[in-house]
Amino acid sequence: MAIYLAVCMILLKLSVTFASTLRNESCIDGVTIVLSFGFYQNSCPEAEPIIFSWVEKAVSDDPRMAASLLRLHFHDCFGCDASVLLDDTPNFVGEKTAAPNLNSLRGFEVIDAIKADLEYVCPQIVSCADIIAVAARDSVVLSGGPGWEVKMGRKDSLSASKTAANNNIPGPNSDVPTLVAKFQNVGLSLEDMVALSGAHTMGKARCSTFSSRINGNNNANSPDINLEFLQSLQQLCSQSDSNTTLADLDHLTPSMFDNQYYVNILSGEGLLASDQVLATGNDGTREIIQTYVDDPAAFYEDFKNSMLKMGSLASVSSSGEIRRNCRVAN
Repeated sequence: MAIYLAVCMILLKLSVTFASTLRNESCIDGVTIVLSFGFYQNSCPEAEPIIFSWVEKAVSDDPRMAASLLRLHFHDCFGCDASVLLDDTPNFVGEKTAAPNLNSLRGFEVIDAIKADLEYVCPQIVSCADIIAVAARDSVVLSGGPGWEVKMGRKDSLSASKTAANNNIPGPNSDVPTLVAKFQNVGLSLEDMVALSGAHTMGKARCSTFSSRINGNNNANSPDINLEFLQSLQQLCSQSDSNTTLADLDHLTPSMFDNQYYVNILSGEGLLASDQVLATGNDGTREIIQTYVDDPAAFYEDFKNSMLKMGSLASVSSSGEIRRNCRVAN
C-alpha cells in the first residue's frame, strides 16, 4: 500500500503541471470559479493521502463501507456541495431524513474523522464536498476498480433541503423515463446514467427497497424473469423484518468493483426494480449493458468519465464556505 501512495503522490505532482488546462469552469451568481486537478497541491498537499488512509482503514474494518462512501457521493452530487452531511437545525430540515437517505446512508463518521484530521493539518482549507468526492474514488480503487484524478475546489453549502433530496434522487422503483429525466435535469445523459448505475456492483439494500421485484405481478413465462433468483429473495425477506434484512446488490461479487452488475441484469438478477428495468425497459440502455458485459474496460472508462462529469455538478457559489465541521455550517 505504501507503494500505491507513493505512486499517487507522483501522479498528483504531475497533474499540477497540467492543471491550468484540465479545468471545469462554472459561473454562478456572475462569479466564475474553477474546479481543477491538483487544487490542494500548495495549500494542503497532505489532503489526498490523509483521505486515502482513513478510507483504507474504514474499508478494512468494514468492507461494505466502500459502497457506502461511494453512495454518499452519489446522493450528495445532485449538487456536490456536502449538503447531505448537514444535521437538522431550527432553520431547515436537512437531507438525512429524506426518503432515499433515512436509515440508509452510512459513512458520516468516516467523513468526520477525515475532516478532523485535515483540520489539524490544514485548518479550513479542504471542503467537505471535496472529501466526499475523493473518498468515493478511493473506495472504488480499494475495491479493485479503476482510479482517476478528482477535480477539486468545491464549496460547502450553507443549508440543505429534505424536499430537494426527495424530489431529485431517483427511487429504487423508477422506470427508465424517470431515471433519464432525473439525470438529464442535472446535465447527465442516458449513457452517464447507465455507467453510473454500475456503482450498484457493490453494496446492499433492504428488502423494503426491492419489494416490488418479489411481490409484483411478474410473468413467469417472460424470458426476462429469473424465478429462481426472485424466489431466493422471497425466502430471504420472509425470514425476518424487511426493514432490517439486507441483500447484496450484486450477489456474486458483492465487495468487488467489477462489471458483474451488468451480467446479473442480463440474467434477470438485478436486485432493484430500477436496476432490472435497464435491461427490459429500453433498447438503448440494454445495448449499453451488453457492451459493458462484453468489455469491462469500456465500463471502467465510461464510469470514470461519468464520475468526473457528475462530480463537476459542484457548488462553486461565492456564498459557499469551507466548513470546520462537516455536520454544521460555520
